[in-house]
Amino acid sequence: MTLYIGREASKLWKRVCAETSTEINLLLENWKYLLAGLLFQYVHGLAARGVHYLHQPGPLLQDVGFFLLSELGQDKAYISETLFTVIFISFILWSFHPFILKGKKIYTVLVWCRVLAFLVASQILRIITFYSTQLPGPNYHCREGSKLARLPHPDGVLEVLLINFPRGIVYGCGDLIFSSHMIFTLVFVRTYQKYGMRRWIKQFIWFLAVVQSFLIVASRKHYTVDVVVAWYTVNLVVFFIDKKLPEMPDRTGATSLLLPLNIKDKDSRTKEDNHKLLNGNSGDPADRRLRTQLNGKTLEDGNTGHLDAAMNGSV
Repeated sequence: MTLYIGREASKLWKRVCAETSTEINLLLENWKYLLAGLLFQYVHGLAARGVHYLHQPGPLLQDVGFFLLSELGQDKAYISETLFTVIFISFILWSFHPFILKGKKIYTVLVWCRVLAFLVASQILRIITFYSTQLPGPNYHCREGSKLARLPHPDGVLEVLLINFPRGIVYGCGDLIFSSHMIFTLVFVRTYQKYGMRRWIKQFIWFLAVVQSFLIVASRKHYTVDVVVAWYTVNLVVFFIDKKLPEMPDRTGATSLLLPLNIKDKDSRTKEDNHKLLNGNSGDPADRRLRTQLNGKTLEDGNTGHLDAAMNGSV
């Protein structure tokens, strides 16, 4: 048992080291995109803080979601935040699974480049939207009579730039259309839908996204329109931007952790392999598969299990 544990620990350590080396190379190539995406998260928070100074509390607007869903109340408002935190942390842990697990389909750096691209595009649209029209906030701390509903005029630029983190983010008002929680949730769900490897998890997280939508409205953190607009806007943003971004290399079944240095190297290697195949030679020796000739047909290794039955049928 001790020998087995030691052997597996050694394999795990080698896997972590190899993956770390690969991800560092990718980070050196893509750090500008990651840094820009992370900096924009601050810009988004700054914009949300700024619109709070413009917020005017007022009576709640008529909302079909408020009519259909009973109000959870302030004492249960934590439920939606708890679910969002679970989704957020789960996605982060999943994005780093290539460092530990043998079966992997993504590169951590590349998947976060895509996620941040989706987030930035959605957040730009969100900033434009909530600055265009300020609605009276439905959340409890944004209603008339609350001390947090309106912010006093700032004493200086520094007060605005510091955005009173994290209290200023948690108790913000005015940044309603469309829901930031749903932006993150849907981007994470769409990303796992494409790169995840467990079908039941894909179905489950879509269910959680729907539950999250209802909880946000039931907690009176957003109007129903904020959630509805998020659903079609974020999905469209992800759909169109995903088509513009270069496709991530598929790692399923790969025996090497190394990426091609650039697109030219990849294209030249592909042309070379195709040339060899046209001349009747096999390509890369590492990619050779067992082929069995039978009655003029080629059976690859995935079909060799039917060889005996085919031979019996031909006798």
